[in-house]
Amino acid sequence: QVQLVESGGGSVRPGGSLRLSCANSRSPIRDNIMGWFRQAPGKQREMIATISSSNVITYADSVRGRFVISRGDAENQIYLQMDSLKPEDTAVYFCNLQRLRVPPGSPALYWGRGTQVTVSS
Repeated sequence: QVQLVESGGGSVRPGGSLRLSCANSRSPIRDNIMGWFRQAPGKQREMIATISSSNVITYADSVRGRFVISRGDAENQIYLQMDSLKPEDTAVYFCNLQRLRVPPGSPALYWGRGTQVTVSS
């Protein structure tokens, strides 16, 4: 029903930039909140940025002012522009979709498989 596919990860030096993309390759879901989460080795998964279908945006304090989340033209497509990257941004980044209207028997939450971001000199 929903398959989220991330792309755009890679390795960069501190201060560099990357742009992550996420798209739903199956049936689009309206009325949702999509977001980016990340998980570093040995740490819990944490929210980085979210954007609702009405374009309400939230950021974690650790990335505010450096990262920008946006929606693409296609339904269930989002981006994460990451600037001024730091070594502590190194993690696997996951795309997430939360349904706001959940049909009986359907999942409310979907995750992509993740894309690795490594920031190192």
